[in-house]
Amino acid sequence: MHLFVKSLVIAVVVTQFAIFSTTIFLHRTASHRAIKLSSRVTFMFKLILWITTGIRTREWVAVHRLHHAFTDIEGDPHSPVLEGFTAIQLKNVMFYRRAVKKPGVVSKYAKDLAPTRSDKLIFDHAFVGLGIGITLLVLIFGWEIAILVSVMHTFMYLMLSGAINAVGHTFGRRPYDNLATNNNWLALLTAGEGLHNNHHAAPTSARMALGKFQLDPAWPIIRFLVVAKQAQIRHAEPKFVNQVRVSKKSYAS
Repeated sequence: MHLFVKSLVIAVVVTQFAIFSTTIFLHRTASHRAIKLSSRVTFMFKLILWITTGIRTREWVAVHRLHHAFTDIEGDPHSPVLEGFTAIQLKNVMFYRRAVKKPGVVSKYAKDLAPTRSDKLIFDHAFVGLGIGITLLVLIFGWEIAILVSVMHTFMYLMLSGAINAVGHTFGRRPYDNLATNNNWLALLTAGEGLHNNHHAAPTSARMALGKFQLDPAWPIIRFLVVAKQAQIRHAEPKFVNQVRVSKKSYAS
């Protein structure tokens, strides 16, 4: 039991590193240009994602932008409205891979993200990154914990990613006029991503929490990076793209 509990704690930490890197870098920075990060911080986030998920930046960005272009209508790569809640929650990664393989998706929706030298040499080699990540776990904690942590982390990351799309378009509050939903409990687990209704209302906002008592755990880190002059915020106030049902004054600093 001690081995299991220790592995679970480590897996939660590893998963949260991956989740925070996903929302701050892949989502808010690379996909929506809500934040501009310094080159050293960009490299750090890419490195974390490389050894914890193997995700290629331009592929993730392309699929996410496709989702915004066809939200919950034909063409959405991972909509529970089209595919069903259970399918997206449990098989979200399959829908992601299916979208990436479609001709023209990456070249069209991530045309501003041409592979960099570091991408070609390092970050495009997903299995190498994952192999290094597992090797580090073995060297630090031993092979038994490494195996347990790898399995637990993979399960948690995939299920939380699936929940953002499945739960985030099915259950929760809709203060803004779009089909996505807000769930504070999910936001707490996903570094703010559970405030999905807010995000679809103001996709270029660096902050997901737009109202009182909403949770965006990634925001303090973003603010720290700004103070440290390692990041710049695109908009001081959210730019809404849909008709809203609540006042913009709910966006607090």
